[in-house]
Formats: sequence, C-alpha cells, structure tokens
Amino acid sequence: MAGWTLASRLTGLARVAVVGAVLGPTYFANTFVTASFVPTFTYASIAGTALAMVVVPATVGTLTARGVARAGAVLGGVGGFLLSVAGAIAVLAMIASPALAWLLTFGIADAAARTAARGQATVLILLVAPQIVLYAVVALAAAAQQARGRFALAAAAPAVENIGLMTTVTVAGLVYGTGREVAEVPFGLVFALGLGGTLAVATHAGLQVFGAARVGLLTRPRFRWWSDPDVAEVARRLRRAIVVPACPQVAFFILLTLAGTVPGGVVVLQAAYLVYNVPTALGARAVSTAVLPRMSAAVQRSDHPGFASAWRQALTHVAIVSLPVLLLLLFFARPLAQFLANGELRSASFVDQLAGCVMVIAVAQVVAGIHEMGRHALFARVDLNGPRLASLAYLGFAALVGLASLTLPGGTPRLMMLAAALLVGDLAGAGAVITRLRAAIHPERFADRRPVTAAAVAAAGMLPVLAAGWWLLAATTSGRLTRFAEMSACGVVALGTYAAMFRATTRPSTRRAS
Repeated sequence: MAGWTLASRLTGLARVAVVGAVLGPTYFANTFVTASFVPTFTYASIAGTALAMVVVPATVGTLTARGVARAGAVLGGVGGFLLSVAGAIAVLAMIASPALAWLLTFGIADAAARTAARGQATVLILLVAPQIVLYAVVALAAAAQQARGRFALAAAAPAVENIGLMTTVTVAGLVYGTGREVAEVPFGLVFALGLGGTLAVATHAGLQVFGAARVGLLTRPRFRWWSDPDVAEVARRLRRAIVVPACPQVAFFILLTLAGTVPGGVVVLQAAYLVYNVPTALGARAVSTAVLPRMSAAVQRSDHPGFASAWRQALTHVAIVSLPVLLLLLFFARPLAQFLANGELRSASFVDQLAGCVMVIAVAQVVAGIHEMGRHALFARVDLNGPRLASLAYLGFAALVGLASLTLPGGTPRLMMLAAALLVGDLAGAGAVITRLRAAIHPERFADRRPVTAAAVAAAGMLPVLAAGWWLLAATTSGRLTRFAEMSACGVVALGTYAAMFRATTRPSTRRAS
C-alpha cells in the first residue's frame, strides 16, 4: 500500500513541477491549476475520503454477514446514488462556470488580463466538469477493492492519471510554447489542456473499474437505491458525513484562491501541498486504509480490546513515518525547492517561496497524520459526529489564518502564512478527534509509548547526518543532478541510521508484541 501510494504521490508532485516548468510563474498557470482543481474539490466535497470511511465498514459488515453477492448489490445501490449526485453537480458546475471563473481570477490586478483569464477558466471548467463523475467511479471502485483487502491497484492507478496529464502539458508546451501569460494564450492550448486532463482521469477510472471486477464486486449501478434499506442507510451516513471531506477541501480551495493574488502562487502552494501529502499518504492514509477493515471487523464483533490494539498499532506506524520526514523536509527544504524549480520556474523568488512553505509543511504533516488516522478510527466505530466537528474546526481555523495572510506582503511571507493555515487547521482537527477517540478507547491504553519514544530517539540520531548533508549542499556549487544525488544519498544514509537505531531499541518489545 505504502509503496504504490509513494509512486502515485511522487508522480503527483512531478505533475505540478511539469505544469510549473511549462506554464511558468504566471497568472495562466494559476488559472489552469485552480480550474483543474474544481472537479477534485467538488467530488471530494460531496464524498471524498468519507466514501471509503463509510462504504468500507458497511461492505465489510455485509460480506461477513451475508456474502459477496449481497455486498455487490449494496455497492451497486451506493453507486447509483453517488453517480446521480455527481452527475447533477457536474451539470451545475458547467452552468456555474462563469461565476466559478470569476472567483478563480479575482486576484489578478490588471483588468484586461483578468478578463482574458476568466474566459480561459470558463472553458477549462466546462472541459473538466465530467471528471466529477469519473472521480465518483474511481472512489467507489477503490473502496470495493479495499473492502476485499486488495490495495495495490487502487493505490497505483492515480500515477497513470498523473503521467497522462504530464504528457498532455509537455506536448502542449512543445506545440504552443512555454511561459505564456493569459493575454498570449491561444484557445487551442486551453482546449488541449482541459481535454487531455479529462482523458487522463478517464483512464484512471477504467483501471479502478478493472480492479473492482477482479475482486468480484463490480456491479451495475442501481438508481432506485432508496428501495434497499441497506443502501439507504449507507446513503444516510454519507449525507451526514459530507461535512468531513467538504470542510478541508473548502479550506484548501480558499487558500488556493488567496494564493492567486501572487503570480505563480497557486503553483507554489499546490507543490507544497503535494509535498505535505506524500508523508501523510505513506503514513496515515496507507495505514488507515489497510487497518480500516480490521477496525471495522473488531467493531462488528464488539471486540473493544481488538479495536484499541489496531488503533495503537496504526498510531505507532504514523509516528514511525512522520518523524523522520519532519527532519528531512526541514533540512532539505531549499535543495528540494531548487530541484523542483525547472523550466519557467527557475527563479530565486520561486525557490524562496517554495522552501519557506515546505518548512512549514514539514511540521504540518506530523499533525495531519494524527488527524487522518483519528478520523478513520472514528468512522470504523460508525461515529460521524466526531469527524464532522473536527472538519468544521479545521475549516474555521484554516480560513481565519488564510484570510489573515492578506495583511502580509505578497510573495514568500503571504505564501508561508497560507501554508501555516494548513498546520493550524490540522491542529484543530487532530485535537477534536483525539479527544473523542480517547473517550471511546478507555479503559484500554491509548498509545504504545515505547515504540513512539524509540521513533523520537531514532529521529534524533539522524541529526548529525542531516547537518553534515546540509553543510555539504550549502558549501558546494555542483550541478542540479549532482546536488539531487547528494541530497538523496544523505537522505538514504539518514533513513538508514534511523531504521537501525529504531530496530535496535524496539526489537525485544516487537517480539513480545508479535
């Protein structure tokens, strides 16, 4: 799960780097990235991660009690409900495309450029709106695979979408040129980017459907879903849980819109957000996705100690992944930003902006892992109120900090403040879910302190290696590939040190636990 997720996240980061390298730190790059984000934002707001957190426990329960055929029927009903909602919202997005375009481009100061950008954003939204339905298919098929304990294809398929979009942007750059501002962008470039992005998502959806068929849970959508009480119950939970994915997505959409006040700021924040998502996906999301069926089964059996044990194991794995990443990102924020500054992005201002955001993100990803894992654990207990409250807290605090960024000068200070909004939002959300989960797990132990302490000690052991690597990179002026190789080698040695120290300090307790 973690390995394929890493491949998908790295190609996602490469996707933003390629978009930035071809389109440059321009308002057109801002327009394209934010317009392309509309389908992801919209689908994630109506279901998103809540779909797996609701559907997987329900499917596991149905499989256990009534078999594969009934589980497939329930998924077919859920599919009918979800596709109906997604299709209606896709049509609404097309109708509202001029208003959305106005919102996405309000930060452009020049009136003529703003008018041109709004026309381009409208066309892009019309072309990418069908992706809302495709993402519904992706999520439902992935949930079917996860419910059957199959994770590889569901985690790897997004890489195909990322590669498809990178190919589209690269070819479009070769044909139409690079670094164009909104006043210079031809209609053919806008059309090619929008259509190519939708075809890439369609390919992703096809792979996920194949995966669902392979595990025996691919069924035709049933649009009279309300006649099935099991499906109606899942739909009711999804409606109640809509706040959970919607609030973080709305918060990030607000932050992207505010980043649009800085030329190329959306590219910077999106790149930093993807860096933030890599350790979260490798740690909390991979672990929670793998452990969610086990937690759900423990709840079905009323096995309170088993649920608590699964939570402690998941929390330990999140700590093991996030702590070394914290130090790696803090020490190598600037070299990483320099490596991503390709093509039209190769400028000192872009490097400063991205490096500053990555340093804030380094701390945010630790808190985000705990927030993510806690939400999944509460969903496994069919507790919807806890994740809803946490998401509302996330939205409120992140939006306040984001709006406060407008009081800072444009450029690095404002973008770092927007990155800090993610950290503050996750702190609020994590606090809410942990408070509720502590009460649910009591009187069982909440955490295994020994392995978490060992992870912290092992992370401290990385510091001499990281300090030496930072000094080497600061003292030399080698080429980009050489610097990347040096940074990678230092990272490998640091992680090796971490793994050796962690293994040495936890081996006895690991044997007893097993």
